[in-house]
Amino acid sequence: MIRAILVFNNHGKPRLIKFYEHYKEDVQQQIVRETFQLVAKRDENVCNFLEGGSLIGGSDYRLIYRHYATLYFVFCVDSCESELGILDLIQVFVETLDKCFENVCELDMIFHVDKVHHILDEIVMGGMVLETSMSEIVMRIEEQTKLEKQEAGLSSAPGRAVNAVKNIDLTQIRDIKLPDIQLPAFKNFKLS
Repeated sequence: MIRAILVFNNHGKPRLIKFYEHYKEDVQQQIVRETFQLVAKRDENVCNFLEGGSLIGGSDYRLIYRHYATLYFVFCVDSCESELGILDLIQVFVETLDKCFENVCELDMIFHVDKVHHILDEIVMGGMVLETSMSEIVMRIEEQTKLEKQEAGLSSAPGRAVNAVKNIDLTQIRDIKLPDIQLPAFKNFKLS
């Protein structure tokens, strides 16, 4: 099972943090710092698997990571997960981000954090892998984007209606004849 997904830059600044186990916020920050220290000091030509740090479970957990440009993508998993499968999952996640953002960069991770989380939730939910097909993931993201655009159109409809009423030229309307309206007589109605 996937216990945590961390993305941070070369300086250790977190860009995406997703824990699938409950940790207090200060412990989460310590985990991010410790994970960065473990991963950043490793050479580029060494294996991308290492034992988890003392805070995240020690030897029962593995840190599996990939380094792309200025970002580290780190998955913390238990011993039941396949290291090569998780490396492939990281590749799917990064390629999906790249496809959705057209050459993803660190700024996309900062300014579109909601979309990044949505993409991640299409791939992993509750620590379990849901989908590994990039085409399926991209199709779901495009459907969500389409729905968001439709909702944006609906939410602006009242404003457009008010503007249309404001722009009606009432000077050209003349001699409107309305039918006489008969009001019912009120019996025993007194003003006090």
